[in-house]
Amino acid sequence: MSTAGAGPRHNWAGNVHYAARRHHRPSSLDELRRLVAGSDRLRVVGTGHSFNRLGDTPGELVSLAGLPATVALDEDRRTVTVPAAMRYGDLATWLHARGYALANLASLPHISVAGAIATGTHGSGETIGNLASTVAGLELVTAGGDLLTVDRAADGDTFAGMVVSLGALGVVTRVTLDVVPTFDIRQHVRLGLPRSALDAAFASAYSVSVFTDWRTPRLREVWVKQRADAAPLPAEWLDTTAADGPRHPVPGMPARNCTTQLGEPGPWHERLPHFRLGFTPSSGAELQSEYHVPRGAAAALAALDPVAHLIAPVLQVCELRAVAADGLWLSPNHERDSLAIHFTWTADAAAVLPVVAAVEERLAPFAPRPHWGKVFGLAPAALAAAWPRYTDFLDLARRLDPAGTFRTDLLDHYLPRD
Repeated sequence: MSTAGAGPRHNWAGNVHYAARRHHRPSSLDELRRLVAGSDRLRVVGTGHSFNRLGDTPGELVSLAGLPATVALDEDRRTVTVPAAMRYGDLATWLHARGYALANLASLPHISVAGAIATGTHGSGETIGNLASTVAGLELVTAGGDLLTVDRAADGDTFAGMVVSLGALGVVTRVTLDVVPTFDIRQHVRLGLPRSALDAAFASAYSVSVFTDWRTPRLREVWVKQRADAAPLPAEWLDTTAADGPRHPVPGMPARNCTTQLGEPGPWHERLPHFRLGFTPSSGAELQSEYHVPRGAAAALAALDPVAHLIAPVLQVCELRAVAADGLWLSPNHERDSLAIHFTWTADAAAVLPVVAAVEERLAPFAPRPHWGKVFGLAPAALAAAWPRYTDFLDLARRLDPAGTFRTDLLDHYLPRD
C-alpha cells in the first residue's frame, strides 16, 4: 500500500531538499499505475545520489523500493531482469553467486539500477561502455498509467532514446541487463603518474581510475583494476611507484571503506567499485560535478591548468576515467569515446559554483557533456549542441508525456517542451 508522507526529504548529499507535497511507496505495480495516472506531477526517487534538482518535484515523489523484488536470470539470452530500485551492489552479489557478472560497475555500488542508467552513470574502462549501454530492455509506466515494454532488438533507434531518459518518459519499473560469465579482478594503486602517460595508463588494464588534486604536475594516484589472468604490472610501471598500503581516493578518509587493493585477486564486484557496499561511499559531505569530453586527455586537462589555483582550494579529489562510445541519445558518451573529468568538491556551494563556472568556460572548446545528475551550469544551448539527438529526445518526451507529468524545473530549463 502507498504510504503518503513516507520517504526521503533530501538527497544523499543533503544539498537538495525535496519540495514534494506527498511521498509514496507503492507495494504493487497496479498501485503504482493508479498513482501515476492520477497525478499531475510525479517523480521517482531512488537512492538519492543526484546532486542537482533533476529528481525534485512539487507534486508526488515516489519510491519504488516497495515493489516486488523478483530477479530473473535468462541464461540463454545472457540477460538478467531486475527491479528498478535494486542497488547494483545487491544485484552483483546475486549474479556472482550464480556464475555471472556485469561488464562494469560504477565507483560506488550503493546506487539504484534505474537511477544510474537514467543519468548515464558509468565506471571506467576505455573499451567498456557506461552502465546504460548494457541495457537490453525496459518496463515502464507511462503518464496515463499504461505499462510499456521496450526491447533493444525490437525497438531499435527508439529504444536508444529511452534508456538514458532522465525520468522524463515514464516510471521505469524493471530493467533487463546483459550479463557475462563471472571473473576475478586484482587491484593495484600506483603513485605519481606523469600526465603524459595518462592514455597509456587507461590502455593498460580492464578498468583504470586516475586521481589528482590539481596541486602537483604529476597525477597523484592510479587505481589499476586488472583481470586476474592478465600479466602483473612491472615494478616500474609508467614511471610510478607502488602504494605502500591501502588508499582512499579522498585524502584523510579511512581506507577500510574501500575495496581490496595490493594486488589481491577477488570477485569482479568486490574490486571494480572503489567503495565497499557496507561502508560510506566517497566522503559523504560533498558536491560533485563531471564533464565528458572527447578522448584527447592532454588537451582537455591542459585547458584547465590556468584555473588550477581556483580548483584546488575547493576540491576533495578529481577522478579521470575513460569510457567507450555508445549509441544512446542522451548518454554523455553518445557516439564518442570519452574522457570523464569528475570533481568531488567540498560541500560549500557558494565557494564551489564560481569554480564550476570557470571549469565549464575552460572546457567549452571540447563540447563538454555534463553528467545529468551532478552540479553544472552550462547554458541550454550548449547542451543542445553537444548531443546530436537532442531534438529527437524532445519529440519523444512530448509524445510519451504530452501533459508533462514527469517534468521538473531542471528539465524545463535544459529540455524545454516548446
